Amino acid sequence: MHRLDEIAEQIHQAFEVRTSTRDKALTQARTLTRYCADTIRAVHRNEFDLAKEHLDRASALAKSFYTDLEAFPDLYYAGYTQDALKEYAEASIVYALVNDKELPSPQDLGLENATYLNGLAETVGEFRRRCLDILRQGYSKDAELLLQHMDDIYAVLITMDYPNAITGGIRRQTDIARSIIERTRGDLTLSLRQEHLEQSMQRLEGKIKES
Repeated sequence: MHRLDEIAEQIHQAFEVRTSTRDKALTQARTLTRYCADTIRAVHRNEFDLAKEHLDRASALAKSFYTDLEAFPDLYYAGYTQDALKEYAEASIVYALVNDKELPSPQDLGLENATYLNGLAETVGEFRRRCLDILRQGYSKDAELLLQHMDDIYAVLITMDYPNAITGGIRRQTDIARSIIERTRGDLTLSLRQEHLEQSMQRLEGKIKES
């Protein structure tokens, strides 16, 4: 039974390493999610320098996942890890498009295609939020540009007609994105009509004063 003791000790050591790696990955996933949330929050506040700082931290942490978990691919592809990386995709895309920068690709971010797509889908909600913030100040071409981004994203998402096991459930995210875009288009249309009405009233008021 001496051999059994050796085998048991090897298993203990392997489990210790695996448990330690998993615990570290969980902590990093929570931290990465927080950095990404801080990035998007700063973007909505137009604090772009601060957003870049948070995004740089998120990028460094996202890259470390790949190297830290290289020996544990099942941990890398675990739900909590990919969910955090999805948030990284979302934050990176929101930051880029709001700042008129080039859209980062999955390869640029070092992400799996399905993870990237789900992050891309979730940017639609953030763009709606920014549209509404803009519309509170009156109709703007900036809001119209954001709606165009949303339409472009949806046009890509609906082409991803593959099993959920391949896309990570992108079909549901696509349906949600469509609903968000429809509501946002309605808000922009209402805001534009209101602006036209106000302009017409101002012109009429000017004519009355001249007569």
